[in-house]
Amino acid sequence: MYRIGELAGLAEVSARTIDYYTSLGLIAPAARSDKNYRLYNDETLERLQRIEQLKKDKYTLDEIKANLDSWSKVTPEEQVSRRLTDLQLHLSQLEREVKELEPVIKKLKPRQANHLYTRLMPQTAACIEALMILINKGPLM
Repeated sequence: MYRIGELAGLAEVSARTIDYYTSLGLIAPAARSDKNYRLYNDETLERLQRIEQLKKDKYTLDEIKANLDSWSKVTPEEQVSRRLTDLQLHLSQLEREVKELEPVIKKLKPRQANHLYTRLMPQTAACIEALMILINKGPLM
């Protein structure tokens, strides 16, 4: 069990951030110490790290809260659902990134696009191609 300062250090966020997330209901202390300190467990640390990653991926705190609520379930069916939700979130983030890059890609000349395409890792290029098709923009090449 971690006190708030220890949790903040492990998650590389401030104690004020933890207080804020607690007030929003994104995280909650697992228990209280004899001296009434809030105590957090490893699950809370993982949840906090997930929140920070989603923030870096440009999700709003409301979106994060909605997704975390769905991830809190622990039955096998819900674990599969959680994994699918994770994949859906990842796909949404990739779609956002493709949309951000779309103006740059459109400005490339065919030779520049080909050069860029050949320098990408094959898996990355395949993902970009698939995303471009999924959002109905056609293939990169």
